Amino acid sequence: MSKERIVILGAGFGGFTLAKKLSKSDFDVTLIDRHNFHQFQPLFYQVAMAGLEPSSIVFPLRKAFQNAENITIRVSEIEGIDTEKKHVKTENETIPYDHLVIATGAVTNYFNNDKFRENTFSLKTVSEALAIRNDIFDDLEQALTTKDYNNRQSLIDIAIVGGGPTGVELAGALAELKEYILPKDYKELDAGEVDIYLIQGGPRLLIGMSDEAGDNALKFLEDLNVKVMLNTRVVDIDNGMIKTKDGQSIVAKKVIWAAGITCEELDGVPQQCIGGRNQVKINDQLEVLGLQDVYAIGDAAFLTSKEMEHGHPQVAQVAIQMAKFLAKKFKKKSVSHFVYKDKGSMATIGRNKAVADLPWVNTSGFMAWVLWLLVHLASLIGFKNKLFVLINWMWNYLTYDQSLRLIIKPAKKKSS
Repeated sequence: MSKERIVILGAGFGGFTLAKKLSKSDFDVTLIDRHNFHQFQPLFYQVAMAGLEPSSIVFPLRKAFQNAENITIRVSEIEGIDTEKKHVKTENETIPYDHLVIATGAVTNYFNNDKFRENTFSLKTVSEALAIRNDIFDDLEQALTTKDYNNRQSLIDIAIVGGGPTGVELAGALAELKEYILPKDYKELDAGEVDIYLIQGGPRLLIGMSDEAGDNALKFLEDLNVKVMLNTRVVDIDNGMIKTKDGQSIVAKKVIWAAGITCEELDGVPQQCIGGRNQVKINDQLEVLGLQDVYAIGDAAFLTSKEMEHGHPQVAQVAIQMAKFLAKKFKKKSVSHFVYKDKGSMATIGRNKAVADLPWVNTSGFMAWVLWLLVHLASLIGFKNKLFVLINWMWNYLTYDQSLRLIIKPAKKKSS
């Protein structure tokens, strides 16, 4: 090979942005991901709530790079790396590199509790979002013919564990589903029987945002009749029963776990390089400490500074900014060290309700909701995706309806 090869592990916000910035460059770039598409994670919850179709928030990797001759796509599971021999081992092949970028993102943190893992839904992929959607509407259909009150409640009540942006946005969307959709689609079912629980271990919602944002989010959710439980820690989930540390019991067959994230271990990364939430330690050049020609960006990277002693937030903007910095570094453009520019945080709690902490102002309500819509629409990849999402949002807003309430499951193979 005449060109240096950069191998990027992961096609999330960081990996995808870096590959785009390096397309048509003087490097051979190999982008590896277990999926053949880039996923727009902030809108997973809308797929789960039947507000958007899955295809409108994903973008095929090969289509994204079809005009970039220097980009190679590999859809494969990453098994590990060898930093001495400088290669990546996947389930299908061994890929050599000159420079390696770890952008593998984060996964749901179950805090080493197998019961939490086995008895809850996660929301980290579009497939998991579809699984939640299927289960919600499957159980509603079953509830129509369930005469016993307690059994029916276990089918229709939903609990969300974790009061961060994902939990808050899910709770708001579920409350609107209960208010606007159930009375029309499931007339035999008393929508008033449906209880939505949001369980938060801390004293307020949206810990990463301002106190004002957390208080406003709480008010909006309570106005939507969501049962918000603060300072409540879940200790057990089994057979449709949630038990809390203070002795409460909640019956709900569907539990969505949004209580934190961590990173998967990557075989070949020395233990002394691991910090934070199982992240890879890096310096302000985004280089992995103690390893040569290995970098990390996004959720997988642990970078501390005077302003951020506990590491940078695991959000899309950090990954995107790190990717842009690293692309300039590879191209030998003038860069000193990475500095994160916080553009603010947002969370939506339903129709006309959102909270936003921006560098110049904190706001809530309709204006924050409009800003949330504009930012997320602009961040989507592909004109068609932007158009379809905009049409869906406009239709939902004007009609108080969602047209994607479909139960789609894989067909069972016939035994030979």
